[in-house]
Amino acid sequence: MNPRYAWLMMAALAGLCSCGKKAAPPAPPPVPVATVQAVAKTMPLAVEAMGSVEAYNSLAIIPQVSGQVLKLHFRDGDEVQKDSLLVTIDPAPFTEALREAEARLASDEATLVFKISEAERKSRLMANDGVSRSEFEKARADADAQKKIVQADRAVVEQERLNVGYCSIRSPIPGRAGEYVINQGAVVEANKTTLLVVNQIKPVYVTFAIPEKFLPGIRAAQEKATLTVEARAPGIAVQPRQGRLTFIDNTVDPATGMIRLKGTFDNTDAFLWPGLYVQVSLMLGEEPGAIVIPASAVTKGPKGDLVFVVKAGDTAELRTVQVRRMTGDDVILDGGVAQGEIVVTDGLNKLKDGAAIVIANTPASVATNAASGAH
Repeated sequence: MNPRYAWLMMAALAGLCSCGKKAAPPAPPPVPVATVQAVAKTMPLAVEAMGSVEAYNSLAIIPQVSGQVLKLHFRDGDEVQKDSLLVTIDPAPFTEALREAEARLASDEATLVFKISEAERKSRLMANDGVSRSEFEKARADADAQKKIVQADRAVVEQERLNVGYCSIRSPIPGRAGEYVINQGAVVEANKTTLLVVNQIKPVYVTFAIPEKFLPGIRAAQEKATLTVEARAPGIAVQPRQGRLTFIDNTVDPATGMIRLKGTFDNTDAFLWPGLYVQVSLMLGEEPGAIVIPASAVTKGPKGDLVFVVKAGDTAELRTVQVRRMTGDDVILDGGVAQGEIVVTDGLNKLKDGAAIVIANTPASVATNAASGAH
């Protein structure tokens, strides 16, 4: 081959080879993250659960007499006091019945006075042989029978007075009135028609269930002091409400291995509402030297709980941790992160093991983080 053509061919092949090579892609930019420092500190020793708020008392108001609703004295959702007037049933028929009963009683009482005097008169006459003993016995029997009639009349009068009183329906408890079940002018039936429901929410109960394995520890702590129960409404950034443990059920549910407990909360601001689901912490004591990080630093992986730890050179190391329990917005670890290490709390979804990061905040410790340090 002509050396000139051979050189041109080699040059062409070299050009083709150089065109097939691709430039290395640029490194991805560092991921901005927020971080916090793991600390060792004294933490509340608590059992966590989900619970629900229950009214301290919940009463359906049912009339004790039948009749027409004359007036409603409340509006839906009104706060009512004990003995507050709620509903008036037309008292006219009962007032008339009371007058008739009182008139009958007055007449029968007058008859009784006469029959007693007749029996006394015939007793005196019998002593002087003025009447026979049988006549006296009959007069005395008539007086005794009239006494029973008067007693029955008095019972009827008392019942009619009660019926008149039952026309004014009052709240037996303080609480909050529910919506109208009946309207003004409706006819209601005694001991059957529900007029409304009143829920007492100051105080309230919070009911929750825990695994039976915690029961011995709870009972041991309860012997030393009254146990505090904290309740938080998920997604609402307010201070947890505090109550006291007042009930432990006498049976463990064999199907679930759970036991039901109940805390009583004063609820003076009516924040806890019947039916509301809450996060519950039952405080059993304190645990010194616990390794604590925010719950926002923990993510779930196929093999358990994971965190990203900031390493030298501003890289994120993916690490498995052992979560012992949660307390509010914090988690207490049994291993995986040491005191003083810095963990990522925001930006986790953009990270992978070994990724470059840029810290967008000054790493604060959990102890100084207002969002996670208050209990």
